[in-house]
Amino acid sequence: MSPQSYSFQDRLLRYRRVLIFLYHVFAVSLSNYLAFQIRFDGAVPDKFTAILWQSVLLMLIVRLPLFALFGLYKGLWRYAGITDMQKILASATVGTAVFYAIERWLAVFPAYPRAVLIVDWLLVVGMIGGVRFALRMYKDYLHSKGRKGKRVLVIGAGNAGEMLVRDMKNSPSYRYDPVGFIDDDMMKKGLAIHGVPILGTRKDMAEAVKQNEPEEIIIAIPSANHASLQELMGELAVYKLPVKMLPNMNEMLDGGNSVSQIKQIELEDLLARPPIKPDTDKLFAFIKGKSVMVTGAGGSIGSEICRQVAAYGASKVVAYERHENSIYNLDMDFRRNLPDAPFVPVVGDVNDMQRLQETMELYRPDIVFHAAAHKHVPMMELNPREAIKNNFLGTRRVALVAGEYNVGTFVLISTDKAVNPTNIMGATKRSCELLVRALDDNSETKYLTVRFGNVLGSSGSVVPLFREQIARGGPVTVTHPDITRFTMLIPEAVLLVLQAASVGKGGEIFVLDMGEPIRILDLARDMIRLSGFEPDKDIQIKFVGLRPGEKLYEELFDTCEEVVLTQASKVFKAYSSDLPGKPEVMKFGDDLEQCLIRRDTPGMIKLLGELVKTYAPETSGEKAKE
Repeated sequence: MSPQSYSFQDRLLRYRRVLIFLYHVFAVSLSNYLAFQIRFDGAVPDKFTAILWQSVLLMLIVRLPLFALFGLYKGLWRYAGITDMQKILASATVGTAVFYAIERWLAVFPAYPRAVLIVDWLLVVGMIGGVRFALRMYKDYLHSKGRKGKRVLVIGAGNAGEMLVRDMKNSPSYRYDPVGFIDDDMMKKGLAIHGVPILGTRKDMAEAVKQNEPEEIIIAIPSANHASLQELMGELAVYKLPVKMLPNMNEMLDGGNSVSQIKQIELEDLLARPPIKPDTDKLFAFIKGKSVMVTGAGGSIGSEICRQVAAYGASKVVAYERHENSIYNLDMDFRRNLPDAPFVPVVGDVNDMQRLQETMELYRPDIVFHAAAHKHVPMMELNPREAIKNNFLGTRRVALVAGEYNVGTFVLISTDKAVNPTNIMGATKRSCELLVRALDDNSETKYLTVRFGNVLGSSGSVVPLFREQIARGGPVTVTHPDITRFTMLIPEAVLLVLQAASVGKGGEIFVLDMGEPIRILDLARDMIRLSGFEPDKDIQIKFVGLRPGEKLYEELFDTCEEVVLTQASKVFKAYSSDLPGKPEVMKFGDDLEQCLIRRDTPGMIKLLGELVKTYAPETSGEKAKE
């Protein structure tokens, strides 16, 4: 566009209110004049001619201030919409009513024809609104004529779909060209939204794809649950088209333009369960104003605990972590997203008693969440002494120092691998559960445990591994076709941890409701499809066999444990009367300390097997001797 045309447009924008005012004068005058002509079939009697010109002046005096009052001088005409039409109708109606009241009660024009008022109202609405919508239609025509965006098929012709297509048409920079809707409501077939046809239901999908050749499919059903989303993704896999989706309506409204909210479908979208309704009153009462210490704060669970306790009003969030990079990243995250949160990063090891004592002396935590642990099963099978030292002895040191400094509540984060353990990692976590249970006896500190399964996307979990393997072109490695795991999203797991801790009286082992276990093979196939590939064709799946210490399936409860309901939603309690007492567990810990000093790994494993009756340490013992 030339500089001259830009200058001309600039002048139009600068004087647009004057131009609009002059157009309104013209439109009101012409509407009144034409109303008389229509009423008298083009031959206005002489006695009404004077009334015509006098009434034009009064109509201008009435209507022009009302147009200003209703904001008709502010909107840009090329973006005219329903709101503008509502303002035009309202101002025209009020103007007609005011004119009628003046004419009737003040008897300004005693012979004024009533029919003229009705015709005048229709004409003024048409002329004031018509020019705006004509300009809007011309803009849309130029936009559609020059559009070369990606052809997309939208699934869902509801409020979200309408908002999406409207924003696509109004936002040329996003370069999307909606070619049609698919909606399960058969009554909508053949209709159109913003000029985009509704092509039918999902049964008509194949024909719609064939006829319209979309390059991408967007799911505009924010209310879809994970089951229906999985079913839909299965149906769409055959078309081998990229599939994206909109988030929920609240996120869309918070995020502004709906087109900018389009996102890739993630595995979490398929596996997410109905949202948990937290008991916010109880959580605020438990956390607000308290100093909270989190060990292992740089990990997936520990960092999320820090964020959530900050959100619930902790007076101080003491993040204790031995890995400098992890705690640095968490500190930067708080500075960016929660700059006002009372966040205190502390570099320290759970086996450093002096550092633990210094930290608790300085910050006096009311609550301690102990999330620090070695958790990689095969790695711990090769390094059993480090697993026992960090997991059990580290837990013992943190728990004892917590009691020494009168911490109100100590919460151990445990794992389903602690149930009937077949590996060192699981056995150490079970020994930690027994320790925490024993320490609660006759203690001012409430010691409790929260046990749950795998969390999706955590460091070292299968999801990041699969993503990396898919990015390399495969193969995706799965240990066994029938292996299953309990899974949960990180924020969901942490929220339930907080709910369990808020109702704990001390001595409990709480177990989170993990839902049904999922097959890892199905997980791998879903991730391959979500990446735009076909399993076993574009990306191969390779079975590599169970790793050392790995179980085919995990359990949340031991056979000797009784499942007890709690007042917290999706939280159960594992109750068992056959547990070792405090003297036995403390002696076990002392003996382990002596073995650690002697670097006696086989002795440590033997002691672990004696405390955790369901653990058979032969395999790990042999590896330790090698």
